[in-house]
Amino acid sequence: MTGSDEPDRADFEALFHQAPCGYLITDDAGHITAVNDTFVRWSGYTRHRLVGSTLQSLMPVGDQILYSTHCIPQLGINGSVSEIAVEIIHADGGRRAALLSASRSPGSGGQPAIVRVIVFSAHERRMYEKELVSAVRAAEESEARRAEAEKELQRLALHDALTGLPNRAGLKAKLDAVPGTGAQGSGRLAVLFIDLDHFKAVNDSLGHSAGDELLVSVAERLAKAAPDASAVARLSGDEFVVVGPFTGPGEATALAAELLEILSTPIQIEDLEIVTSASIGVAAAQGEGEGLEELVRRADIAMYRAKELGRSRWELHEPAASDPTVDRLRALGELRRGINEGALRVHYQPRVDLRTGRTIGVEALVRWQHPTRGLLPPSEFITMAEESGLVRPLGAWVLGETLRQADSWRREGRGGAGLEFAVNLSARQLSDPELVTMVEGALQLRDIDPSHLLLEITETALMADPDAALESLTALRNLGVNLAVDDFGTGYSSLTYLKKFPIDELKIDRSFINGLGSDSGDSAIVGSCIDLAHAVGIRAVAEGVETSGQVQTLRAMGCDLAQGYHFARPLPAPALKEWLDAHGDGEPAIA
Repeated sequence: MTGSDEPDRADFEALFHQAPCGYLITDDAGHITAVNDTFVRWSGYTRHRLVGSTLQSLMPVGDQILYSTHCIPQLGINGSVSEIAVEIIHADGGRRAALLSASRSPGSGGQPAIVRVIVFSAHERRMYEKELVSAVRAAEESEARRAEAEKELQRLALHDALTGLPNRAGLKAKLDAVPGTGAQGSGRLAVLFIDLDHFKAVNDSLGHSAGDELLVSVAERLAKAAPDASAVARLSGDEFVVVGPFTGPGEATALAAELLEILSTPIQIEDLEIVTSASIGVAAAQGEGEGLEELVRRADIAMYRAKELGRSRWELHEPAASDPTVDRLRALGELRRGINEGALRVHYQPRVDLRTGRTIGVEALVRWQHPTRGLLPPSEFITMAEESGLVRPLGAWVLGETLRQADSWRREGRGGAGLEFAVNLSARQLSDPELVTMVEGALQLRDIDPSHLLLEITETALMADPDAALESLTALRNLGVNLAVDDFGTGYSSLTYLKKFPIDELKIDRSFINGLGSDSGDSAIVGSCIDLAHAVGIRAVAEGVETSGQVQTLRAMGCDLAQGYHFARPLPAPALKEWLDAHGDGEPAIA
């Protein structure tokens, strides 16, 4: 070190980015100037969204007051605060319990003071908070203690805080140290990918503490049963892997069968015996040079195959590039990771009042930022999400993100404030008994007026089970939200059902709008749909409007609203904000 006890910041921050906790740097007022990768992943926000905002803005109102009136003054007086329990609002709208510690370094040489903030997940990181904070302070106090702190940080960076097992980085490091099993792979290497069955039910019914105890017990059983030359790691959640040298696939699958039996033995959690099971995917290297990540990916695919075939079993991955089942399982794994790792995006398309030309709302449309295929439209993945059940967490995220954006625009008070936000519901979501609770919670979290939310359900989904749909729609209407029938004209609903359902608008399917003015049949259908909507006292909306001629025809027919490329394509929030500033409160979107 040169003339100071402060450590080399470049080395220290590079190391700290790998620590299993959130790490932020703020100014004295709480404005975030830097944030590490762990907090970005844990919070669900992008780095761009976080930097420049305040730490307080990520908390509920009560915790904002606590941080502003207690923590910031204490930092100024004592230079540090520790073990402050707060909640962090996740990007999906949910709340995450956290423990927060902070230390303040006064500015020198004309530089402003900085505040270092460490945020731990209360479920898994509590046990490491004091020792990690001590390690950070030691690193900042002296060169001699810095080496010790870095050693401890390296240990924490390579291990899972809850179970003590290696994490993904630790697994790679451990294998690199064993001849014949390193990152370059080996013909003897095999991976068992283990995912607990119905683990979410344990968390939901018994609480996260019981879930944590279950994970610790599973980790102990896996570590005890795995061969001496192998490595056991926890990748995330309820996902574990066993990696090691095997004589071939037969030895690896024999271990998988043994692990299934071991994990099926009841686990005592407090006064309850919990019986669990697992689905295991096995992948063995096909030859020299096949790396660990590829084997984990193939074992993950095989694990999903085991889930599809009934759970509580193992499946061996056999590479087959042309196998559509393998391709689908690979895509499912990618989509699941995309949802968990923040790869979803919401674009918004304006909804225009045809009588005034004004923008009265937007429809939220999800996109998937695929790691290799780029930005994918919903047609590329929604059906797959529906069939696999992933549409429920996906739909909940879209609703939460849309309401977060609505709240942001409302606070800014310019274009976007007061708009109606339309969000699509899938058939699976409509049948979910927790749907109404989820919607109500999302509205309350953002303090959004329910009348500013429009939920769209396809006609086909409604007619699949009209009585059940009526019950769900009635419960949603009682919350105060508006309801729409999407893709109308494709589901063969009757006037009786239209009168019975508590809906506010019909969205005429774009396939009929395409022929408007040029196809007499389509024109007649569109006119009939508009008349039908008005006959039962609801709005008629045309989607897929692309030409000024279609706009004029729809106006003449008395259609109420329209959306489509003629007005604007679906746009990401910043681009739509500019469009709304130009059209929402100013000039009409159409003349």
